[in-house]
Amino acid sequence: MIPRHFFIALSILLATVLGMSIYVWHMRGRAAATPVPSVNSGPVVAPVAGNTERVTLFVAYDDIGILRAQAAQIPMPSVRQQRAEEVLRALIALYLDKSSPHPLPPGSDIRSVYLVDPGLAVIDVNAAFADGHRSGVLAEELTVASLIQTLSANIPGILKVKILVEGKQRETLAGHADLSNFFDVSAVNQLASQLQSIQ
Repeated sequence: MIPRHFFIALSILLATVLGMSIYVWHMRGRAAATPVPSVNSGPVVAPVAGNTERVTLFVAYDDIGILRAQAAQIPMPSVRQQRAEEVLRALIALYLDKSSPHPLPPGSDIRSVYLVDPGLAVIDVNAAFADGHRSGVLAEELTVASLIQTLSANIPGILKVKILVEGKQRETLAGHADLSNFFDVSAVNQLASQLQSIQ
């Protein structure tokens, strides 16, 4: 015969398991019904330490197909490579704004800028920048010219620029602008001058 206290303990244990099962089932239903908040998947960038300086951004305007110089005040670090990154991030931030004259896809960012002496800069953009970029000769050329002109205008001594996507070479930006070669800054400056003079 089973002792009475063992029967009582077993009954309490079974009641507890049943109660916990009902509670877990109820909580699972509530969790499934709760909307998941959207997560900002953009990269987290450390705050920039440095004095605010006036820089020149060469902004693309799709509607009229030109580049225009635009002054901006941004915090600029003292290290040359970080200065290059910050000036390009300021340009990208302008393009990510809702009222941008040259919109870029959400999440677009500059991963890094490598300055290799003598006079070579490598701009590494993230996948969102290239994968979501609008396809078209003018849109892509304006983006490339805008990046190179902005970089060379604010970081002296850059003669050539290479653009990578996620640290890797890519044939084109979005099907048209050739990214397989190095860009000669003086040639891009001439193109930018022509694009600025078109009205």
